[in-house]
Amino acid sequence: MDTIWQYSLRTLLGFIVLLLLTRILGKKQLSQMTFFTYITGIALGNIAGEMALNKEIKVVAGITVMTMWALLTIIIEQLSLKSPLIRVLFDGEPAIVIKKGKIQAKAMALSKLNMDDLSMLLREKSVFSVREVDYAILEPNGKLSVLKKQEEESPTRMDLQIPVRERLYLPTELIVDGKIVKRNLKELQLNREWLEEQIKPYGVQSVHDVFFAELQSDGTIYVDKKSSHQNS
Repeated sequence: MDTIWQYSLRTLLGFIVLLLLTRILGKKQLSQMTFFTYITGIALGNIAGEMALNKEIKVVAGITVMTMWALLTIIIEQLSLKSPLIRVLFDGEPAIVIKKGKIQAKAMALSKLNMDDLSMLLREKSVFSVREVDYAILEPNGKLSVLKKQEEESPTRMDLQIPVRERLYLPTELIVDGKIVKRNLKELQLNREWLEEQIKPYGVQSVHDVFFAELQSDGTIYVDKKSSHQNS
């Protein structure tokens, strides 16, 4: 029984420390934007796992190693902000694999990328032929950025001379499962009374009857009532 409690406590401590360190490292770490941040995330997770499972590793030692690893990562990130050389060393740099419609064989070889890989990455961008591509850039995180040839690009509203209405708001959740998202309402400088008036035209008398409500970019409200979900 003592062993179960010991493992549970070690796991809880490892989880809390890992969560705190990940938050301190910032959103770049969470998104694993580069190979370096990806490896750092795996290393921290492995250390936390070893600390939780291996009783021979003292909790203090595990936390110390995790903290030191996080501090070194922060130092490297700060140095990368100031030094392009260090940034390239740890994060890598983009590689142009298609230039002016021509495949760059040397850049692909340096990036360890073959034609099957390139075709797959292009399909992920809804591009099914290299002929459509003007430029393709392999980013340090392994994702492909694609600029299509002008004749292959979709026309914009400006191209079609369609009037554009000003976007008043960013689409935002206001009600989720019958509960008002107060933080969002406050950020939008709106109040409950306003929201209740907006949902009445949908035949809703109470916020509790709404499954989901979202403020649209033009200031209107989208409402999904709970009754529609109960009947389905």
